[in-house]
Amino acid sequence: MYQVDITSNSDYLFNVKSKDYEFVVDVNGKGVTPPDAFLASLGTCIGVYVRKYAEGAKLNLGKFIISVEADLSKEAPVCFRKINIQVDLNGVVLDERRLKALHEFVKNCPVHNTIKNNPEVEIKIR
Repeated sequence: MYQVDITSNSDYLFNVKSKDYEFVVDVNGKGVTPPDAFLASLGTCIGVYVRKYAEGAKLNLGKFIISVEADLSKEAPVCFRKINIQVDLNGVVLDERRLKALHEFVKNCPVHNTIKNNPEVEIKIR
């Protein structure tokens, strides 16, 4: 099971703890914003799947860059309506067959699958 615990100490600053790691989320510039953290989660999950594919296909991928862009809608409900993801393999050229296979493989990352399948979200306040 995955679990993160979030503590709000003051203002809009949140300490996020996941297993033995912590990071800060803040809308006032002292950490990533919640939408940034969401996009980072999607992008890094895809990055993990790029690595998994490369290992399985015995491709020598060094450094690569993933850019994730989205705008929040202006109308309610405020959300990302379109997310653009670009994977730059930093000069590694794949033939069409491998490129298509990689594209299909990275779509299987759990964060991407979660977004596609509109999970039920239950919020309890006590």
